[in-house]
Amino acid sequence: MFDYLHKKALFLRSKIGGSISMWVNNILVKDMYLTSEKKQELFKSFGTSETDTGSAEGQIALFSYRISHLTEHLKKNKKDFSTQQALIKLVGKRRRLLDYLKDKDIERYREIIKALKLRK
Repeated sequence: MFDYLHKKALFLRSKIGGSISMWVNNILVKDMYLTSEKKQELFKSFGTSETDTGSAEGQIALFSYRISHLTEHLKKNKKDFSTQQALIKLVGKRRRLLDYLKDKDIERYREIIKALKLRK
């Protein structure tokens, strides 16, 4: 039975060829909310450059984007507790980065708060 299924799988793979990998890649790209292009865009607009991934402003912007996505997910899926825990950790990371930025350079802190509309 195993040999039959294995031969059938090999036959189907030969018929489908490379198109299956393209199909899987298309599905994965559509489901990804945070692509590398989006990350570069966030780091370019809030950091010093698109390759400067370590700046506090860029990381805060990235965390804010992820927080908004997870918040929308939790509005639809109220019982997803693992995502809820991840959201709480992410908010804590952003809070610590904001506290660091506030201690180091208050002007940069005020700019990022204003740009991301984190305070009302």
